[in-house]
Amino acid sequence: MTPSLIRGRPRRSRSHLSVRVAHALLGMVIAVVWLVLPWMTINDDAPVAGARAGAAAPAEDESSGTDLVLPVAALVVVVVLAAWGSVRRMRRTRGRTTPAAAGTTHVGVYPSPAATPPLADLDDRSRAALVGADNRLRALREELAFAEAVSGPEAVAPLAGAAEAAEAELAAACAIRRRYDEGVPEGAAALAGVVGRCQEAERRVTGAAESLRALRGLEHDPAAALACAETRFRELTARTAEVGTAPADDSVTGYVELAKDSLVAATVHLNQTHLATPASERPDQAAGRLRTAETAIARADVLVTAVTRLRAARTEAARLIPPALTGAEAELAPSRDGTTYEGETYARLLHADAVLAAVRRETTSGQPYDPLGVLRRIVHATAPLAAGRSGVLPVAALLVARESLAAADDYVTVHREAVGAAPRVLLSEARLTDEPARADVLAREARDLAERDVRLRGYPA
Repeated sequence: MTPSLIRGRPRRSRSHLSVRVAHALLGMVIAVVWLVLPWMTINDDAPVAGARAGAAAPAEDESSGTDLVLPVAALVVVVVLAAWGSVRRMRRTRGRTTPAAAGTTHVGVYPSPAATPPLADLDDRSRAALVGADNRLRALREELAFAEAVSGPEAVAPLAGAAEAAEAELAAACAIRRRYDEGVPEGAAALAGVVGRCQEAERRVTGAAESLRALRGLEHDPAAALACAETRFRELTARTAEVGTAPADDSVTGYVELAKDSLVAATVHLNQTHLATPASERPDQAAGRLRTAETAIARADVLVTAVTRLRAARTEAARLIPPALTGAEAELAPSRDGTTYEGETYARLLHADAVLAAVRRETTSGQPYDPLGVLRRIVHATAPLAAGRSGVLPVAALLVARESLAAADDYVTVHREAVGAAPRVLLSEARLTDEPARADVLAREARDLAERDVRLRGYPA
């Protein structure tokens, strides 16, 4: 096999170089021979007569000087031509812009920009791949819930396993994207890895969706699935009316109204499904309209569940505030043992004392307050100084983190057509972290970014 170094050089230029060098050497040899030849042909015989020799000497010296002129001139010309050819060759080599032939690799020659997609294009592709795979996975999980209600958990267990495998691939893609966003110098390779992981997640979701479609058989007989959707619709209607009578928290403001809108849309599609029954020879349309109705019902379920879950979490947070304050004091007590602290530790202690004092004033003022927000402030203020002396603070931190995660996930699910990749990446990291305080921070940041995406795209928040 020809080495790449030799293969990469143009053979034609090498042959031209050899020929020119040979010509230059040949010319120099001829010139040297021509220069030496007069001395080799001088007559060594003695002169015949002194007078004759004296008369011929001037003529002989003159002819010898004349014979030297032509060889010297030839030598000079050859040297000048060789130097001029070398200069021309060097200039032509430096200024050469002809690209390498397709399919060959040259040493020191980098591929053209068209060979690989620009980094900006890969960035856009990776974001779109994350959003698309996550949306399809969420839709699959919604349909799995309806299928399980009709066919039972055992029938959908393999499909649920496929959904979990797709979620693992998507989590890996989000982790790669997160490292890239944080500045890890992986460049195009990292973005290509994100796209590849998302494609694998899509492949698993597509396979599970096809199996689920065959299991449900909506195109042939949607009657059982239609009855199940209508039962769930009636239950949700009652729950929506119930939660709508109580005051809502700021984080779920408008959720009840959005749930009612989704139920109205579900009513329309359920009626259309009845009209497109197999008896009217339009089962394919019945299946499509039933799936649209199920999506609207699932959306309403997420909204109503978010309201009821938040209220339960607020009640539990209010119960935990007094023991959490006691636990916080126990965690801070060693820092008040009389030792003089300086720097960061002293600043954290002052901050924690200020937060606890403000919490006591707020909770005893008689004014309404957010129990989850108060509990979050206690947890975050004491976490840097905590050493595990109080068992109630980890419980409080877990409650706060779980609610933040659930709230962010619900928001992305409801507004998934408007939410970009960044909130999903943060949400994935929040699910995987073992630190409740950090999970709470990441989830709340993901919720903020998702709300920003919704506002930018003109969707209702």
